Amino acid sequence: MVLPVFPGHRTGSDSGAHRLWSHRSYKAKLPLRVFLAAANSMAFQNDIFEWSRDHRVHHKYSETDADPHNAKRGFFFAHVGWLFVRKHREVIEKGKKLDVADLLADPVVVFQRRYYKTSVLVMCFIVPMLVPWYFWSETLWNSYFLSAILRYTISLNVTWLVNSAAHMYGNRPYDKNINPRENRFVTFGAIGEGFHNYHHTFPFDYSTSEFGLRFNPTTCFIDLMCWLGQASNRKKASPEMIQARKLRTGDGSA
Repeated sequence: MVLPVFPGHRTGSDSGAHRLWSHRSYKAKLPLRVFLAAANSMAFQNDIFEWSRDHRVHHKYSETDADPHNAKRGFFFAHVGWLFVRKHREVIEKGKKLDVADLLADPVVVFQRRYYKTSVLVMCFIVPMLVPWYFWSETLWNSYFLSAILRYTISLNVTWLVNSAAHMYGNRPYDKNINPRENRFVTFGAIGEGFHNYHHTFPFDYSTSEFGLRFNPTTCFIDLMCWLGQASNRKKASPEMIQARKLRTGDGSA
């Protein structure tokens, strides 16, 4: 039996494209950035530059026509429908106005973008297929459909739940005036990305949660990288700041 889910793809999108490159919530040395870029190619959710640019637009113009996956257009659109249509002109226009100089200044981001199709073919499909075949004699047929295709399908849908379910279902203890919610199901599936009301309230926080390591393997990974000397300068909202925001704009839930 082939294990259908490889952790690397989530590391590349969560620790890499999201928390590092989109929000600059911590700093990473070159070896870690190279690893995260390779893992991002395994995730196959657009290259780091496009992923980060669109995510910055999503935060700045959340739930408007400039939001690439505007949840106000319904669950299906926010989950996967946005990929079936051309980007709204507002997404393109607002995206062009964002400052992305930091992304273009990173040679790892530029290199991955240049060779993205090749890296996706290798990291998302060939490597997951060959590992079970070589190391525990799985058939190439099973390896391809389980470790490559099924893993990729599960990964995509879990990621999309952050855009759909976590923008529609759950409580809002930090800011009741915005759509993003705290969603335990998404938190579990997306290894820490479901604390979404918190994340949109404090987007600079590397942990995306006030609860530290609890239900947050991505935070554990970043902390481990800091311990190994590959990451530094983690940004965190202070307990006083969090409590003040809860009292001022929260919905009163725990």
